[in-house]
Amino acid sequence: VVQANVRNQASVARALSGAQACVNLVGILYETGRQQFGAVHTMAARILAEAAKREGVGQFVQMSALGADPRSTSKYARSKADGEAAVRAAFPGAVILRPSIVFGPGDDFFNRFAQMAVLSPVMPLIGGGRTRFQPVFVGDVARAVARAVTDPSAKGMTYELGGPCVFSLRQVLEHILSVTGRRRFLVSLSFPVAAMIGKVCMLAAMTPIAPPLTDDQVELLKSDNVMSGALPGLADLGITAVAVEAITPTYLYRFRKGGQFAGEAQAMALAADIAPVI
Repeated sequence: VVQANVRNQASVARALSGAQACVNLVGILYETGRQQFGAVHTMAARILAEAAKREGVGQFVQMSALGADPRSTSKYARSKADGEAAVRAAFPGAVILRPSIVFGPGDDFFNRFAQMAVLSPVMPLIGGGRTRFQPVFVGDVARAVARAVTDPSAKGMTYELGGPCVFSLRQVLEHILSVTGRRRFLVSLSFPVAAMIGKVCMLAAMTPIAPPLTDDQVELLKSDNVMSGALPGLADLGITAVAVEAITPTYLYRFRKGGQFAGEAQAMALAADIAPVI
């Protein structure tokens, strides 16, 4: 294991010395202190790609994001697009991967909303809950990275990574409530009001607590996060995408009342004619 500061050229050069491939997974979801989108997503990506080229690294894989756009109103999306351009300029044969929302145990999407459902009787439908996503399983993204590193035909390509199904934000929340067995009110929240809440929440970025929402994330929600169909995807890498419904119940169970075996415990209690204790 080698520690490296992606903003420091000498540090990056030491880490890449003798490496056959470089996969850049460094990213942030919100800005705080020196951790700014431009520094982490753009400048660091350029430093890594330039160093990889100088060190003779055979392959470079840049983890970007679906929706990366230099014209976006979101700083996150603009910085991701600028990072892609910087990598392409320094390492033309690099592979760029653009995943939609990545889900799996420990994710910061389904888990966050499930935790919200535990704490609050109300779930927010930002922008009416119409924004669409194409969640992709983290295992499929990992396989895509491995193929990008080892498949010579992937050199210089950009791939959009999405799952087999498209969900609106409303459908995402409904799925989470179904899996966790909870009933909550879904309340529509306009983009301007959500942005104001996001600005207030950013005050949490001054503490170790991650903000539940930022105004920049609200900007991202104004556009769908789905594959365009104009670029190759998982199938072109020989990967069959796993569905949300097959994976989320395996880790969202902890947000049920009574935990993983709540349903079984209740059934056993009823069978024994004993009132269940949950």
